[in-house]
Amino acid sequence: MSLSAPSRPLAGILWMATAGLCFVAVTALVKVLGPRIPAAEQAFLRYVLGLVFLIPMLGPLRRTTFDARLWRLFGIRGVGHTLAVILWFYAMTRIPISEVTAMNYLSPVYVTLGAALFLGEKLAARRIIAIVVALVGVAVILRPGFREVDTGHLAMLGTAVLFAVSYLTAKIVADEVAPAVVVAMLSITVTIGLAPFALVVWVWPTGWEVMMLFAVAVFATAGHYAMTLAFKAAPVTVTQPVTFLQLVWAVLLGALVFAEPVDGFVILGGVLILAAVSFITWREAALKRRAVTPPSGATKL
Repeated sequence: MSLSAPSRPLAGILWMATAGLCFVAVTALVKVLGPRIPAAEQAFLRYVLGLVFLIPMLGPLRRTTFDARLWRLFGIRGVGHTLAVILWFYAMTRIPISEVTAMNYLSPVYVTLGAALFLGEKLAARRIIAIVVALVGVAVILRPGFREVDTGHLAMLGTAVLFAVSYLTAKIVADEVAPAVVVAMLSITVTIGLAPFALVVWVWPTGWEVMMLFAVAVFATAGHYAMTLAFKAAPVTVTQPVTFLQLVWAVLLGALVFAEPVDGFVILGGVLILAAVSFITWREAALKRRAVTPPSGATKL
């Protein structure tokens, strides 16, 4: 007799939809802040203000023994994630919310490629086709030669790669330490990693800007918590398609609040990328193997 909790698809869908709203709120708040505070400083303040959420994790952290290999892996993840969040904050000041959201779906595809290259994961023909479809989606969004490719687009391409590095490293250390330790070490290493970048370009924030960045930390944490509840309530194959709503909300937010034009090519490209990620996730579940590719959202800030 299985002791596992029964699947609750409706609860999983609702929790994933809530997570998507939280992540869109993060992008909206960063967009409102604008470019006055440099990207590195915004990212640093987001993580510093979010350290308050580490208090429940201090116990497992103190009980963990770190050897040289663990320090090295956490260091690699910290460097990758540090650079990723700087590029993400920079992209938010340069390109529309919908384009940031659509291109962020690409991270799981890079994770699949990285898993094949570094973790020995096999790439069957169907998964290769899915990866090609995702890359076509990126080409549809960027349309090089038909529109100007902004530095924000290039930043998002780098963000996706670096988040993939962070996730793959997390998959390795998650087999050796408690989940709370993985989360705590990410917050600590990224805060330390961002500090020198932030100090170089430091601009004193106003009280309102500090409150906005604390709200970013709150919504980011709430989004990850809601996403965890979604995974607990229902299989990833049920919750994964719901992440498309995040692109819908991002498009509506950009159009209604920030007067950003609705770009059908961005929506089409985002659908292609998400469809590819959903297919890869479904194949992993169908083959009943240990999942390597993260669902969309697992590589968020």
